[in-house]
Amino acid sequence: MIFRQLFDSTSSTYSYLIASRRGAEALIIDPVLEKVDRYIQLLNELDLRLVKAVDTHLHADHVTGLAELRDRTHCVTAMGEQTKADIVSIRLADGDRLDIEGASLDVIYTPGHTDDSYSFVMGDRVFTGDTLLIRGTGRTDFQNGDPRAQYESIFGRLLKLPDETLVFPAHDYKGDTVSTIGEERRSNPRLQVPSVDAYIALMNGLNLPNPKMMDVAVPANMHIGLPQAKVAAQGWALSARDALPLLGRPDVALVDLRERSERERHGAIPGALHVSYGSLEESVGPGGVLHELGSVKRLIFFCAFGERSAMAVNAAQEAGIGSARHIEGGIDAWKKMSGPLEH
Repeated sequence: MIFRQLFDSTSSTYSYLIASRRGAEALIIDPVLEKVDRYIQLLNELDLRLVKAVDTHLHADHVTGLAELRDRTHCVTAMGEQTKADIVSIRLADGDRLDIEGASLDVIYTPGHTDDSYSFVMGDRVFTGDTLLIRGTGRTDFQNGDPRAQYESIFGRLLKLPDETLVFPAHDYKGDTVSTIGEERRSNPRLQVPSVDAYIALMNGLNLPNPKMMDVAVPANMHIGLPQAKVAAQGWALSARDALPLLGRPDVALVDLRERSERERHGAIPGALHVSYGSLEESVGPGGVLHELGSVKRLIFFCAFGERSAMAVNAAQEAGIGSARHIEGGIDAWKKMSGPLEH
């Protein structure tokens, strides 16, 4: 396995690059905007293809690299379903799995630091975001933080993992790089409390100053969605209202780019083809299945919120499939129009 822990000294942020081997798909957790050039250099050096970029929560101390990585690598962006970010490709929920070639992460909802905080378990390690830090825990006094919820996330979820589980947080301010669940249970001073009420009192008494970048980072991190208006300006977008009458037409092929877990949770448009976004480039290229289909049918791409399908229709147009379009706003917009769904 390829595993890299990368550090941004300005915000004391750890980012994590994961892949099963050289030449495989890769995933990055908590990327920092100013480090995107370094990430891409490393991806090239290791012959990796970035397919997913994930934030553990809406950060207040740095601007996320999600949007820049999406624009430069066409990767999928992901955050928890509670996020206030305008658009990410995938919104994760507790119990989901985050998969790339040869690796899989279990998704755990761990609110408290913020109301959209998630942790990710991969084999012998857990990526805890700001929920559980090395000898500390994330503050709970802004972005709908809640010390009671954080206590339950830590004691009820994270500390239930095996003691030998490696803990990789999103930040460290003392130079520590890794801990274990057992170490934190024994030695983390904030966890040596007799009750949830004691933990709440401890966290409510911290009186910490706001992060220096908070006024810049939070608004920036809430507006990271791909500007779908640019695709619409090319004439390549359909509203859900306009797409509804196309359902069932023999000259139209609806192409669902979402992952299986998304279809199972949110339903699928009847009769739609299921094509992995990760295989899209090959599919729309000369000789690809969608390239051939696009010569006889009108391709209508869609995904969860329109981000993946906007990138897909652009790729299809570049490949010469001039009739390709996408449903602006994706399944989210389709549901609002009461479009039919199969479960």
